[in-house]
Formats: sequence, structure tokens, C-alpha cells
Amino acid sequence: MPASGSDALSSAPVLSATAAPASLAATAPAAVHAPLGERPREYSRPLDLKRGFIDMNHGAGGRLSAQLVTDIFIPAFDNAFLRQGDDGARLPVPPGCALVMATDAHVISPLFFPGGDIGCLAVHGTINDVAMLGAVPVYLSVSMVLEEGFPLADLVRIARSMGDAARDANVAIVCGDTKVVERGKGDGLFLSTTGIGFVREDLHICGAGARPGDRILVSGTMGDHGIAIMSWREALEFETTLRSDTAALNGLVAAMMGAAPTDAIHVLRDPTRGGLATTLNEIASQSAVGMLLQEVSIPVDRQVNAACEMLGLDPLYIANEGKLVAVVDADAAECVLAAMQAHPLGRRAACIGSVIADRNGFVQMDTRVGGRRVVDWLSGEPLPRIC
Repeated sequence: MPASGSDALSSAPVLSATAAPASLAATAPAAVHAPLGERPREYSRPLDLKRGFIDMNHGAGGRLSAQLVTDIFIPAFDNAFLRQGDDGARLPVPPGCALVMATDAHVISPLFFPGGDIGCLAVHGTINDVAMLGAVPVYLSVSMVLEEGFPLADLVRIARSMGDAARDANVAIVCGDTKVVERGKGDGLFLSTTGIGFVREDLHICGAGARPGDRILVSGTMGDHGIAIMSWREALEFETTLRSDTAALNGLVAAMMGAAPTDAIHVLRDPTRGGLATTLNEIASQSAVGMLLQEVSIPVDRQVNAACEMLGLDPLYIANEGKLVAVVDADAAECVLAAMQAHPLGRRAACIGSVIADRNGFVQMDTRVGGRRVVDWLSGEPLPRIC
């Protein structure tokens, strides 16, 4: 069982998103009763995890609700905090750190897609939101709204995907909740996650940190997730299957922070809904600066670009789920970029532009054909329900 990162946080001079953590068993509260997995089981009809379905009784709070926890969620998420069986989790907080918290709701359709599913997407998305503040993600909670008639086999698959994604990122799912709604009122499954992490009190990475002269870096190709979802929905065929880029970015953030002085990374953001263009406009607005991009430097996969041309979309406005934008001090940009390119999730990282002084907060781009245009905020919703 992977461990929580609390002890590493309190002792490390520089917080690392992949620091070797202390075991959950060592930091979990002492049990005042037998953990869930060790208690005598009352007689009940076993869940049919292959052919069974969710019914309203699974949300009633009785024996069937408990069976969802013991038969599906405990095996998938297993850790010492969760096994206490309480309505919440008492969590240790390392000294000298501030708490960072983020929450997400997930309504993606379809629930399963090339490269992932709603389960790993939810875990990755919340971990990334915490990591974008320079924090080490440590704990997650999950809330599921299930529709009557939802296949238990699909629920098992999603729960296992969430557990695997959390363990791979060295994060523990420590508490959760389920509700059931009537058939036809829930579209299968809606899922919310909340993440907690810790950051050194003297480290301030935020959207208001961009300064004129800073360099703008991206960790890879833009638009992969949104186009993968759209092509799967619409049965569009390409030379190869387009796959979502969903991934936990805390390891990449750790590599970047380890490659530069503590104050060299000013802003981190994952360009999800609204894509790169909207994310940069958010940062420009928060920081009261402008930005000048170079279109030729922005990495876009050839097939994603072809799909966007076919569908009349701009890849700069398409969602990503495993990429980040970094605004970095010019003197440190080269070493941070090298660290990104050396990481598996940053091989196609690139410097795409600079922060400029502009009281209007415009994001502009020098185009491939030699002109310059404004890259505005997203207007409307080109790809609904992509996360």
C-alpha cells in the first residue's frame, strides 16, 4: 500500500511531489474498533459484481449500502484511514506547511474512453489542481451519484481505476459517499472528488504571479483529451485511435521544482476546460499582464490538428487532462524546460511565448503566416461534457 506524504513534507527542505512518504498505518488514527475488513460479516446475499445492477436500496444507508463499501470500495481504495469505517478521516498535518484543497465534479460522457475513464480522470484532475499550487497531493475524498440500473461491473471497473490512479500518484482515497437516484435521472454516474495537499508556507505559486519578461512553457501537445472524447463519441476514424492524455502531473511538477530556484516558477495551471487559450487569459487577468505567443512553437499532434480542421475547432480551446502551463522566470526557463523534457509526461514540452506589460491584459499570438491576432477567452461550449 503506498503511503501518505506527510512525514516527507515536514522534513524535506524542498517539497517533492514524489517524496518517499511514511506509511499510512503509521499516521492513521488508532482503531477503537475492528477495521472494516476484519469485522465479522453478518449474513447477506453477496453482490453479483458481474451481472448485478445498482438499485434504490443501495442508496438507502442500510446493508446494501454497506456492501458497496466492503465489497467494492474498500478493495479498490484500501488504506488504513479508509478501513477505520468512520464518516470522515482524521488526517495528520505536517508542521511548517499550509493546506491546499481543491474539488472537482465529473460528468464526462462516455464514462469509458480511449486512454481512461471517469474514475482515473477524476483522480488525476483533482491531484493536478492541488499540484498546480506547488503542493504535494496527499489525500482524496470521493462522492458518487449513481443511477438506478447502473451495472455493478462498471462500478467495480471505475473504482479499481480510481484506486490504481491514486496509488500510482502516491495519494490515498480516505473517505467517500454514495447516493442513488431513480432510473433516468442520473445518466449512469456523476462523480465528485476533493483533494488535500501540503505546501511550504513560504512557497507561493498562483495565478497572480506572472511578471513581464517571464517565459510561458507548456508540457506537451494541446487538445488531446477533448478531441479523443469527441472522436470516440462521433465514431470518427483516424490512422490511429486518438487517446486522452489524462495523467497525474505531481511527479512532473516535482521535477520542475527540483530543477530551478524556489521562486523561479511563478504560475502553474492545467489547461482543462477552455483549453490553453482560456487558461492564459485567466492568468493574464489575474496577474494584470499581457502575453505574446508564437503559434509555430505551440505543439499540436498532427491528427488532433486534422480533427480540429474537420470539425471547425481551434486546438487552443480544446481541453487537456494531462498537460500543464508554467510561467517561469526567464533566467530559469531553460533549465525548467530541460527538466520537463526529461520527464515522461513532458517529452514534447516547449516554450511558446513571453509575458509582456499590457494593462489591457490581452493574449496575442504571432501567427504562422506572419500576422498577429488576439487569442480571446472561449465563447460558448464547443465540446460539452468532456470532463
